[in-house]
Amino acid sequence: MDVLPAPIDPVPDPWPMAGLVLRTPHLELRTEDDVSLRELVAAVHASGIHPSSEMPFRMPWTRADPRHLGRGMVQYFWGNRARASPEWWTLTFVVRAQDRVIGLQDVVGDRFGVRREVSTGSYLVRHAQGRGYGNEMRAAVLAFAFDHLGALVARSEYLTGNARSAAVSARLGYRDDGTATIVHDDERVTEYRVRLDREAFVRPGWEPVVEGYTADLAGFLAAEPLVS
Repeated sequence: MDVLPAPIDPVPDPWPMAGLVLRTPHLELRTEDDVSLRELVAAVHASGIHPSSEMPFRMPWTRADPRHLGRGMVQYFWGNRARASPEWWTLTFVVRAQDRVIGLQDVVGDRFGVRREVSTGSYLVRHAQGRGYGNEMRAAVLAFAFDHLGALVARSEYLTGNARSAAVSARLGYRDDGTATIVHDDERVTEYRVRLDREAFVRPGWEPVVEGYTADLAGFLAAEPLVS
């Protein structure tokens, strides 16, 4: 009789990003899955993100044909999933307020195990803007990155005219870190880069409640080992 090999114990979690949740006084940030992506697409379709006369994103993805916008959104997130590894990863959080999806906040690590740096990006649907949510959700991921992952630096950027992003960065302690000239909508536009060192982080007076951060996830992100 053939003897089956003994199972590996414990079996590593094949997708440790699933189930990571950050909770703040007003928001829940939960890593995306297919159900939450559908909710995000519906929220973007219903409310939009910016007036049609503006384009705050370097890649003008919101100008896609409305019939195909949702498809493009989920394909982008699926592509990030497929690419993810300890060398490059994106934690994409779908953001909820009062159980309604209102936006997205991501954290990107590129050779994080060596560089100990992250970059962030986010957006809110229009009906959720102007309520302080942008500051709260970025503060949540910064606290998570500095206090749990072991990040030393966080970076962000914004285009000329994106006053909301600039204001959030200023409140949280970022400092100017140079500019770049890019072609945006066939025009010459300045991209402003900002940097936040861990010691300069202006903490919001609360700490996010973190759920689902496991040793498998810490290993996948090349982060500091989880302290039990």
